[in-house]
Amino acid sequence: MDEPTYQDASVLPLLLVPRNFRLLEELERGEKGIGDGTVSYGMDDADDIYMQSWTGTIIGPPNTVHEGRIYQLKLFCGKDYPDNPPTVRFQTRLNMTCVNQETGVVEPSLFPMLANWQREHTMEDVLTQLKKEMMSPQNRKLAQPPEVGTELVRVALTLGYGLSTGQQGFTCGLDLMLVG
Repeated sequence: MDEPTYQDASVLPLLLVPRNFRLLEELERGEKGIGDGTVSYGMDDADDIYMQSWTGTIIGPPNTVHEGRIYQLKLFCGKDYPDNPPTVRFQTRLNMTCVNQETGVVEPSLFPMLANWQREHTMEDVLTQLKKEMMSPQNRKLAQPPEVGTELVRVALTLGYGLSTGQQGFTCGLDLMLVG
């Protein structure tokens, strides 16, 4: 009997890349930078031998309410990743239709990429798709919470001196940046 030939790709055996090899590939790609630099990701802790905890960043797309904002996310790849999607949570507060406003978690039932997860999808794909979702009609003009650390508050200080002599105090304005 003749040996089978594999000229037809449909008869090739399916080889699954082991989880850690896959995550190492994703880490290498994340460290090199992605596309135009508005999406990035990497490991939280280089000593995490299970490679579970990751940080992502999305710079808000132009011509949307997200423009110029920097969004920080946490991605958690359980032991069943990439067969199952990562858990994704925004650390930066934002309003998006697929994000739980209380927890910042991207709701899989409201975000098709997570709801219809395929093993071939990557963390890069998730971040890129979230950026696209920011540009969608339902999210591009959605009112956003104020950015903590960039709000300026005008504080008027009344300073008095020589009050015992009856001299008047003076008022000066001071701009403070809220941090927290």
